[in-house]
Amino acid sequence: MILDYSKRTKMLAIDTKNYQNALPYPHIILDDFLETEAAEKALNVFPKIKDEGWIHYVHVNEKKHGLNKLSLIPEFIKDGIIKELNSVEFIKYLERLTGINNLLPDTTIEGGGIHQSEKGGYLNIHADFTVHPHKKNWRRRVNVLVYLNKDWSTSYGGALELWQKDMSECVVKIEPIFNRIVVFNTDEDSYHGFPEPMQCPDGITRKSIALYYFTEEESGSFKRRATNYRARPSDGFKTVFIWIDKKMIAIYTKLKGVLGINDDFVSKILNTFRRKK
Repeated sequence: MILDYSKRTKMLAIDTKNYQNALPYPHIILDDFLETEAAEKALNVFPKIKDEGWIHYVHVNEKKHGLNKLSLIPEFIKDGIIKELNSVEFIKYLERLTGINNLLPDTTIEGGGIHQSEKGGYLNIHADFTVHPHKKNWRRRVNVLVYLNKDWSTSYGGALELWQKDMSECVVKIEPIFNRIVVFNTDEDSYHGFPEPMQCPDGITRKSIALYYFTEEESGSFKRRATNYRARPSDGFKTVFIWIDKKMIAIYTKLKGVLGINDDFVSKILNTFRRKK
């Protein structure tokens, strides 16, 4: 068993209230979410960054690694965890929790899948892209993050930060500990990230499974926008570089939609250039 729905259903009324009343925007933190055996197995088969297929997101606003090519994701994570979290039963649970109806899972896991960050890794504060890269009427609504980090120390950094909508301050810090799930609305001002470079020992990485959920909307009923990185009050002159990089990401996102390319394609090109150097 991957997930005990009877346990989750018993808590659903309380969890729904906590989710929808949470600040700075609707979210919830649930520990021991997956069945222990399932979480342990997912961790045991979690691939290393040096393995085939990883996309290396390394630029001003982030330094992390992702694997979203389904054929390269370990079978248990793909056909166990991801399949379960994209199932009809889980979607119904998610709709009741969030109050958002007609949620659609992204079975292509574009931008999602499994993520991993090493020492020095970070992800600047941002609000996520609002539209699926290849489905123009799919509005992004909910993120589900499953953390798989045993014996994680606060000193390592890597806590997920949820910021005020006006970017005045961080409201919540969430340690990425083993078998913890975080669910949150992905509105245009749902700012989050882990902006400080991590200080974990060599060989220890921040591991997560990331899944995104959408609703199908009428054309023109919402604004298409790329990932919106934002500077913190303490970022000083770094603000300029964050803004420039954000604009470059916006251009890249637009090209993805027009040309039908994905992050895996671009990563292969960049890796080719790296090998030639």
